[in-house]
Amino acid sequence: MKLDERKAAILKAVIEEYTETALPVGSSAVVSAAHVKVSAATVRNDMVALENAGFLRQPHTSAGRVPTQKGYRHFVDSLDAANLALTERRQVATFFGQMRGEIEEVMRETAALLANLTDYAAVVVDESDEAATVRSVQLVSLAERTVMMVLVLSNGQIIKHSFDFDTDLDGDTIAGATAQLWASLEGRSLSALGSLAPSTEPAADALAAQFYRELIETGDAERVYVDGTSKVAGAFEAVDSVGQVLTILEQQLVVVSLLADVVERGLSVAIGTETGVEPLSECSLVVSPYEIDGEHAGSIAVLGPTRMNYPQAMSAVAVVSNQLGNRLSEG
Repeated sequence: MKLDERKAAILKAVIEEYTETALPVGSSAVVSAAHVKVSAATVRNDMVALENAGFLRQPHTSAGRVPTQKGYRHFVDSLDAANLALTERRQVATFFGQMRGEIEEVMRETAALLANLTDYAAVVVDESDEAATVRSVQLVSLAERTVMMVLVLSNGQIIKHSFDFDTDLDGDTIAGATAQLWASLEGRSLSALGSLAPSTEPAADALAAQFYRELIETGDAERVYVDGTSKVAGAFEAVDSVGQVLTILEQQLVVVSLLADVVERGLSVAIGTETGVEPLSECSLVVSPYEIDGEHAGSIAVLGPTRMNYPQAMSAVAVVSNQLGNRLSEG
């Protein structure tokens, strides 16, 4: 059903009031909305029509009305591109202008920034090293029995692993293991590692193999950064709903698949059951991919109740996604 301009304005007023108060909205609140220019009687009649058409529902008799998933979908699809508030745009620009450090830190702090901007749970998925190749590898002795590997990828990501060993490791063994790793890793991505080529030095082979096994596990791991889960806890009245949502956020594979599925369906906002995950039927997800040097590198998203501030959340996700891609492209 296509809504006429008047009913669309009334639906918008209901959604905005409900987002603000979390209480069923009566006709008096709608009449007082700045963009609604009709009488109270007309508002009441149109709210009944919107309810009959499935855009609103009445939680109980004599209550006001709240938006349905269908109502939210109409509202979101009708939104013009929103601009993030000036203070928030400056906050994002300052954040990325001053951001330094390894890519893991950038991702972690980006999730925290987005959670702070929106007051919803924020997710950053890093898929950039699926195509990134090994640029350099070095084993460094930190102590007589402690060795750290420093791996640099073509996307600028730095991976570090360190191990403590039972015996002393001399410089020749460490140098031999470094050479062996470099021969096996040069120009390869972590998601496509083959076998480690043996050398003629058993001690170097053993040392190299220890780090190689760790790299294989790193290549298989999903890099998901979540922040703002405490904000989810305050968004739902039902304790079991909170628990289910938090459980989903703790499952990295589910989060990665969820974001990928939403993007593949061409959605930037998934509302309620549109997420395809039953425990998230009372949630909405706003998601945006980001690119590094023009290539898909991952996605960022916010997850909150269906009663979310969609214009602000969509704007924040779009701005942060763009800035993150630019920052990572610069290296």
